[in-house]
Amino acid sequence: MRALRSHRRGGPETLVVESADRPVPGPRDLLVAVHAAGVTFGELDWDESWTRDGRDRTPVIPSHEFSGVVTEVGAAAGAWRPGDEVYGLVPFDQDGAAAEYAVVPATHLAGRPATLSHTEAAALSLSGLTAWQALTIHAALQPGEQVLVLGAAGGVGVYAVQVATALGGVVTATCRSRHRDFVGTLGAHEVLDADADIPRPDGGGFDVVIDTVGGAVLDTAFALLRPGSGRLVTLTAPVPDGPGDRSRGTFFIVAADTDQLDGLARMAERSAWRVPITATYPLAEGRQAYASGRTRGRAPGKTVITVR
Repeated sequence: MRALRSHRRGGPETLVVESADRPVPGPRDLLVAVHAAGVTFGELDWDESWTRDGRDRTPVIPSHEFSGVVTEVGAAAGAWRPGDEVYGLVPFDQDGAAAEYAVVPATHLAGRPATLSHTEAAALSLSGLTAWQALTIHAALQPGEQVLVLGAAGGVGVYAVQVATALGGVVTATCRSRHRDFVGTLGAHEVLDADADIPRPDGGGFDVVIDTVGGAVLDTAFALLRPGSGRLVTLTAPVPDGPGDRSRGTFFIVAADTDQLDGLARMAERSAWRVPITATYPLAEGRQAYASGRTRGRAPGKTVITVR
């Protein structure tokens, strides 16, 4: 098969498109013919992208978000059949989806949302599932609660707004001024300029704050919580010590789950979500796809490698 690979740890400059052995699925895996693979620019900085259990595993194939079609099913991989259209996540410490085929554990995928193309489904899987878990599991959002999404034009932020709205939250979103019109199309009740406006919740504080920015923004977010009951979920780093009630802050890393991916897909179908795509590149231009993350002033949305 053709694959985008790197033989040494580094940035986009190390990536080459070359011939590689087609992977073989284990008993609990599926072999997926990849149609589209989502690009997460930061993944080339992750230890898991290059090692497993502390051991180097180069050459590696990047991209852990995919949409495609099942071609082989392991003996203990459940009721999937060749021809099923699926989307999901490849574990971060194994070869990814920037290739013509990828091996995926059966627990890491679900049926592709019928209303989304393969390109859109690949763009939804990682960021969308992160937003879903932040709001449904870690924040336990209830209908009618006030939600603040910090960094609403970012990869996870665009879905945090849409998930929170679909769950019945009253959403306030912050973003750079140049993105206000775009974020306004996602369903937020109010969109604020992150550089100029101060969020002012009704009733003394927000019930839920989703932080996708970190740093100083996270430090000030605790003061915006409703006293006693507000919950903050941050996606950037573990909650640091400091002023305010930090015990109400949660940091987590997304974990693939078939039932949750299926729930996310059904919600995307019912709510006719926007899945913004900044750019697409063919597999032959995979290096350029990853290098595009260094472009200043990029529009909101995902970069996707189209394989088929």
